Amino acid sequence: MTGLVAADGVTPLSEHCSAYSAGGDGFGGQMAGWYPSVKSADAALLPTLDTSNARADDLVRNNAIAHGGVQMHIDNVVGSLFRPSYRLNYKLLGMEEESAREFMKDAEQAFIEYAESPACYIDAERKRTFTMLVRAIAASHCHHGEGMAVSEWISRPGAMYKTAIKLVSPKRVSNPNGKISNNRLRAGVSLDRHGAAKGYWVKQDGYNEFGSLDSYSGEWKYVPRENRWGRSVFMHIFEPLEAGQTRGANLLLSMLEQMKGLSHLQNTKIQNAIVNAMYAAVYESDLSADQAFQLLGGDDGAKPLRTWMEYLGEYHDAADIRMNGARIPSLPPGQRLKFTQSTNADNGFTHLESSMLRFIAAGFGLSYEQIARDYSKVNYSSARASLNESFRYTMGKRKVIACRFASHVFSNWLEEALHRKVLKAPKSRFNFYERKEAWTRCDWIGAGRLSIDGLKEAKEAILRIESGISTYEKELAQMGEDYHEIFAQQKREIKEREELDLPPPSYVLAVQFDAANQDGGSQQNAA
Repeated sequence: MTGLVAADGVTPLSEHCSAYSAGGDGFGGQMAGWYPSVKSADAALLPTLDTSNARADDLVRNNAIAHGGVQMHIDNVVGSLFRPSYRLNYKLLGMEEESAREFMKDAEQAFIEYAESPACYIDAERKRTFTMLVRAIAASHCHHGEGMAVSEWISRPGAMYKTAIKLVSPKRVSNPNGKISNNRLRAGVSLDRHGAAKGYWVKQDGYNEFGSLDSYSGEWKYVPRENRWGRSVFMHIFEPLEAGQTRGANLLLSMLEQMKGLSHLQNTKIQNAIVNAMYAAVYESDLSADQAFQLLGGDDGAKPLRTWMEYLGEYHDAADIRMNGARIPSLPPGQRLKFTQSTNADNGFTHLESSMLRFIAAGFGLSYEQIARDYSKVNYSSARASLNESFRYTMGKRKVIACRFASHVFSNWLEEALHRKVLKAPKSRFNFYERKEAWTRCDWIGAGRLSIDGLKEAKEAILRIESGISTYEKELAQMGEDYHEIFAQQKREIKEREELDLPPPSYVLAVQFDAANQDGGSQQNAA
């Protein structure tokens, strides 16, 4: 028996009468023809993954808005220095607090020394420092939806450690020889029965002379996710948006069409502006067409034209008409000089461009002012609210993408440092492999939050610390600083000022003044 349908003869009556308007035809039937198919994340993404990423790459190369958005994403998520704040779980490991904290300081300094070395030993290609590797992963996640890297074991002269990271372009991860995806192999990712990645197929052939990568012939290498004792080998960093998602979706997908349209619109407007800047001068005369033709040269060459122009010159020399000393040119009777110029109507282009930029800014998780570089229409409160929203988004991406990748690298490095006894760990209840997460727990400090009004925000931070709802560690981390380094530097500066007979810094004088007042008050009360 055929079910009942609505008046259009297609829509099931149950949908047409849905209690939620989103499941019906909408006001005036505007959604009557909108029936998207129900697909999983992989079914929606993987068939057009290469095309989508190629379009995103092209936009980032040639579109200033896309390039600037990606660069701002990198600068906000990572910053100029990405350094560890080691959080060894010494209580679970049964370590003494003092010895554990000394070990954490030593580990942080040792890692930074190796990771940020100008020799770039941490990069298998020796092109990037650790911070540059993290920035590359953040960039890849932005316009590829994922970042990929392999942990290598490379012995090099001058390198203290053998752990090195090799970045892998997501374009090179694909099914061998164009094999069709199935439940155990999807877009180059080998899966177990639970949907967890076991390994990755990476194309080994380089790009051909045309710069293209053939996905149907050549050689593929299988790289396991982890080795037999649990060390990370292939690092695949992305944020799945749905259960069962195998590959990442780049941030530009939701705005590719608008960005391409905006680029075309701007180019068209530039051409229009060029045409509008052009003008033409038209000489009008009462002469007949034949006479004008003869005047302009005709069959007798340019002689009649020269004769006519000499006559005009004599006329204008004689007609010395002036007004307030300025000469006014005059034309003989029957002559008119007319300038024509193309009109230039904005036609709402500015508002349309602003609307599209707001749409693009929402896709990047940034504010319109940041994308457009236009702060002319905001005040302090609105600018700070806008930047705080962007900062919240930035911190989420930092935790999910940059910190996750950095923690993988730190874990592999720490394993080698402990194994080779470069670092001497305190006595522990569990070894590294028994409680790996407790040994490798680490936070990361990246770019600090932007300051709009430094005085107001400094006062706010001081009040939070003094009221006990925050700490120096948290406040300095938001500024992109490590409180250990700040405190150590302050101690050195105070000591050096004393040695040079300079007064202590103002904050030290304030503390001494408060202490003196408290002592004076106590003595008076005792009396």
